Amino acid sequence: MTHYKVTLAYDGTNFAGYQVQPKQRTVQGVLQKALTKMAKGQPVHVDGSGRTDSGVHALGQVISFDYPGNIPAESMLRAMNSLMPLDIEILKAEIVAADFHARYSAKGKRYRYRVARGYYTIPFNRLYTGHYPYKLDVKRIEVALKDLVGTHDFTSFAASGGVIKDKVRTIYEATVEEDPAANELIFEFYGNGFLYNMVRILVATALEIGNGRRDVHDFQRLFEVKDRQQARGTAPASGLYLKEVYY
Repeated sequence: MTHYKVTLAYDGTNFAGYQVQPKQRTVQGVLQKALTKMAKGQPVHVDGSGRTDSGVHALGQVISFDYPGNIPAESMLRAMNSLMPLDIEILKAEIVAADFHARYSAKGKRYRYRVARGYYTIPFNRLYTGHYPYKLDVKRIEVALKDLVGTHDFTSFAASGGVIKDKVRTIYEATVEEDPAANELIFEFYGNGFLYNMVRILVATALEIGNGRRDVHDFQRLFEVKDRQQARGTAPASGLYLKEVYY
């Protein structure tokens, strides 16, 4: 067996998320089917750095797997890409130590979120951005995002029904930039881990702060109350991208 680390990008629009589900088209399912075909029918299981929801995209998802055979990394890259649908691209393949695990070896992740600001939805961008047509004070958002940096209990920002009990996470960077040419806001969050729907809830809350519907330091209050209902909104899946995984 040879152990591989593979980095890939995908358009999440036509996937029912990353994780294998019965009778659904998923990223993990497509990858395992291709690798099993390459291994002449011998099942190959793939571990991902984390799950992405239906409609969420990846610029740098990472997987790891054992493969029965010893294919050079560059050949693995070419072979996998030859079997990929047009909405997945294998970016890099590496042979790594047997104890490397895409999820458990990860030290941090970076997510990007794109918000279209036009009054109307641009039809060509609707699957790749969230949409917020209301007035925004970006300076308020910049101030608010500083409150996210550090170690906090993110209970208010985790989708209800999640199974993870420990909701303490550390955020190293939280930024927003304006892209005037595209009329978009670009959020980025870099942290040691993220809860289910956490980035999308953070973005929805930040937009309400920018709109003046919340106090500029409302993130601090939401850390204290630990109540998902008080954060309310969740930004659409379409604007979210898993940008990079750090090891």
